[in-house]
Amino acid sequence: MAQVAMVMNLDKCIGCHTCSVTCKQTWTNRTGVEYAWFNNVETKPGVGYPRRYEDQEQWKGGWMLDRRGRLVLRSGGRIKRLLSLFSNPDLPSIEDYYEPVTYDYDNLVSAPAQKDFPVARPRSVLTGRPTAITWGANWEDGLGGAPEHAGGDPNLTGAWAEKVRFEFEQTFLFHLPRLCEHCLNPACVSACPSGAMYKRVEDGIVLVDQDRCRGWRMCVTACPYKKVYVNHATGKAEKCTFCFPRVEAGQPTVCSETCVGRLRYLGLLLYDADRVGEAAATPDEKDLLDAQRDVFLDPHDPDVIAAARESGIPEDWLEAARRSPVYALVSKYRVALPLHPEYRTLPMVWYVPPLSPVLDAVDAAGGDQDDPDHVFAAVTRLRIPLEYLAELFSAGDTDVVAGVLMKLTALRSYMRERTLGEAGDEDVLAAVGLTPREAEDLHRLLAVAKYADRYVVPAAHKEDAAALSAMENRCPVETSDTAGSRTTLLGIPTLRRRTPETPAGGRP
Repeated sequence: MAQVAMVMNLDKCIGCHTCSVTCKQTWTNRTGVEYAWFNNVETKPGVGYPRRYEDQEQWKGGWMLDRRGRLVLRSGGRIKRLLSLFSNPDLPSIEDYYEPVTYDYDNLVSAPAQKDFPVARPRSVLTGRPTAITWGANWEDGLGGAPEHAGGDPNLTGAWAEKVRFEFEQTFLFHLPRLCEHCLNPACVSACPSGAMYKRVEDGIVLVDQDRCRGWRMCVTACPYKKVYVNHATGKAEKCTFCFPRVEAGQPTVCSETCVGRLRYLGLLLYDADRVGEAAATPDEKDLLDAQRDVFLDPHDPDVIAAARESGIPEDWLEAARRSPVYALVSKYRVALPLHPEYRTLPMVWYVPPLSPVLDAVDAAGGDQDDPDHVFAAVTRLRIPLEYLAELFSAGDTDVVAGVLMKLTALRSYMRERTLGEAGDEDVLAAVGLTPREAEDLHRLLAVAKYADRYVVPAAHKEDAAALSAMENRCPVETSDTAGSRTTLLGIPTLRRRTPETPAGGRP
């Protein structure tokens, strides 16, 4: 099967929130979802949005293994979900997100002449009453609220957390853009009692059928990333759609298109659907990363190509899979990592972890910047603790993160020498498993990739449009055209596919 996936290079994110704003204007600029951000950019360390969403002991999101080693929802089985349909205790409250507000703008122009300037006081969108703004979707932006709140980051566990300080000149930060992971093994799909959540067969995008959604909110609990929201006006679930009307037209998502830092990559991954459940049920959490990578298939392998053709994957999609920057970063160069693989959802939005200034760490330790051993040793003493990155991207395995950072360090060292007209130390590359040709290709992809190389998204086939639009499922946030003959989203005819009968690793 084929899946549209994304990789983000966190070294390039400047926290400008352009992706969040353009996504907001496109998808949630409506009544009922004022508080919802399908794409948001968090400052790490921090408690995130909604507050402490990563604490699964509290929110019961994702999957876990039962006593027999079987994969089960952390939120409970069918009977438990049935008993809690009308009273689900494992839901974030509006305070954990933030209360959406509007302002008394009319007061600015209708207030009578007076000595003081009139003000536009905030009012709650939910109640209409005056309110105070005490929390937001990015309250800790740039560590602004870190001294008071960031200590509650669920990733700051263990004795190593003492390394993290929130005093001036002793702290660190990086920006983490987040959206729905469109997982291979989505917990939200399996938890939905009405079958409204589904994963599209042709490209793996997870959507909500608004006609079938009954607002049970089990999907909100089951999603460990808390990227499913409830429209308080309609009472139905909504989430990131991966901009599927654009993807079907061969265009990148809005957040990717408008990204100022050019840090996002879109592409296809081919995977063995029969192995998804087995990979998600890997006993040791630290083996989940390799297990998920093993599910991905080499698009250059003749046997894989033949199997894909038998499965009905078009030739242009196979060519896109071979050119995929996501496959290159995830499987070929292995520098991209998933967010919280221990949730066992097999997420399909991956990240290149941020690399702190290595040479500063070498100088601070009294080392030689030209000695590869000193440079690699400094990776373990960077300003961003390896343990923190490991909690985010490798289920606590610091060796995995250190390996990626060493590869990125070797790449920078080699390309710096090449830029200065020197030959470059190939031994440094060999130490991290790169050849000079691979180093140049990886540098071109991470640093100077052109638009066509960052976004390799094949268009849906028009010959299937009539059949797809006649399918039973409906698109989220849809309306009918004047003739009532087809559904549209933002004026774009939508392509429909069937829903998998049984989600991988779980029951329907």
